[in-house]
Amino acid sequence: MAKVKTTWFCQSCGSQHSKWQGQCSTCKEWNTLVEEVVQKEQKKTWESAVGEVPLSRKRAPKPQLISEINAAESPRLDTTNAEFNRVLGGGLVPGSITLLGGEPGIGKSTLLLQVCLNLPFKTLYVSGEESAQQIKMRANRIKEEAVNCYILTETKTQNIFRQITEVEPDVLIIDSIQTLQTDHIESSPGSVSQIRECTSELIKFAKETNTPVLLIGHITKDGNIAGPKILEHMVDTVLQFEGDRNHTYRILRALKNRFGSTHEIGIYEMLGHGLREVTNPSEILISQRGATLSGTAIAATMEGMRPLMIEVQALVSTAVYGTPQRSATGYNLKRLNMILAVLEKRAGFKLGQKDVFLNITGGITVDDPAIDLAVVAAILSSNFDLELSSQHCFSAEVGLGGEIRPVSRMEQRVNEVAKLGFDKVFIAPSKQEFKNTGTEVQAFSKIEDLVRYLFS
Repeated sequence: MAKVKTTWFCQSCGSQHSKWQGQCSTCKEWNTLVEEVVQKEQKKTWESAVGEVPLSRKRAPKPQLISEINAAESPRLDTTNAEFNRVLGGGLVPGSITLLGGEPGIGKSTLLLQVCLNLPFKTLYVSGEESAQQIKMRANRIKEEAVNCYILTETKTQNIFRQITEVEPDVLIIDSIQTLQTDHIESSPGSVSQIRECTSELIKFAKETNTPVLLIGHITKDGNIAGPKILEHMVDTVLQFEGDRNHTYRILRALKNRFGSTHEIGIYEMLGHGLREVTNPSEILISQRGATLSGTAIAATMEGMRPLMIEVQALVSTAVYGTPQRSATGYNLKRLNMILAVLEKRAGFKLGQKDVFLNITGGITVDDPAIDLAVVAAILSSNFDLELSSQHCFSAEVGLGGEIRPVSRMEQRVNEVAKLGFDKVFIAPSKQEFKNTGTEVQAFSKIEDLVRYLFS
């Protein structure tokens, strides 16, 4: 007989306790401990659900000398989705576990189903939330023909692994990890112990069979992945699919990646027939450059290795109720207050009794200090009610002394500015030379010099 044990799990951090207590000793949250019955068996591997595993699928680990291990990087699986490949670091790594999280209705299932339908490999899409007919309806909107995609609606891991041994897929997709349950744990799906145990079984399967596994995860109201924090430590890659449901654009970024950079982003546009890859993000972040308005400036920023042109909008007006307001959307509010203090102290602009509103268009959040100069230009343009040329671009950091400081990867930024047809780019003084760009490069060392050039 299996030994049954009752334990207490914290629903906030996932820590285990031997008895109930009002406050979790790990995360210090109150009233988060829930009692769960844990059943331990002798065989807790994924093979116990299906019996003997074919030798062609199983990869038995053996100890090796570190000098004898082949350091050559294993070939990645091309997902035929350029934005998805970029965020992953070049494609799916065999035997890897990837977790995709995001708000409800943001498009997580649509993205992975679209990747699944276009893969040239045999894939198994396991859904615990939707029926096969619902998935078929979504697939018809995305793509008509897909000969390598198998659909399974199941929540018990033992039955899933039994079907895996029959289909032998090259890629496995689980939608979602919170709906799975295993017979080894006597608790409801979505609990801390169920998520941890189901994930460990999938990890063991992926590593032994060298099969990449993609998991969809729910998030809490705070924006964190639902379940224990250890879930993010167990997987190889954690992807965040974000964006405003009222807008059509979505951003895919990596929060953790053992096989690539975490600075890359992928941008998609949600359409009626699925997600469209946005290969030129500047087309969605910059409005029509023919019409110019005061308080608008273009900044050259970097997201990973990808240069982006974003539009910074500012509105400066007299404070009606006496107390000035400071509001920033997509930009750090503390940094905005710092820039306003620099403008008042170093450049002599009295903005203390005026409302200042700042917005980064496109619904994205930018933390690159290179947009500081564009923020300064947009604020002063709105304050003077003078238009800036739509053919000008800004890329530099602003210091507390009012100095304009250089930023990294300046050559890539200038090349992107030239490719998009801007006439001038304003940067900090640098020893680097920019030749044959077709764009005039203007360097300033202080804010006062830039203001005199733009508004005098």
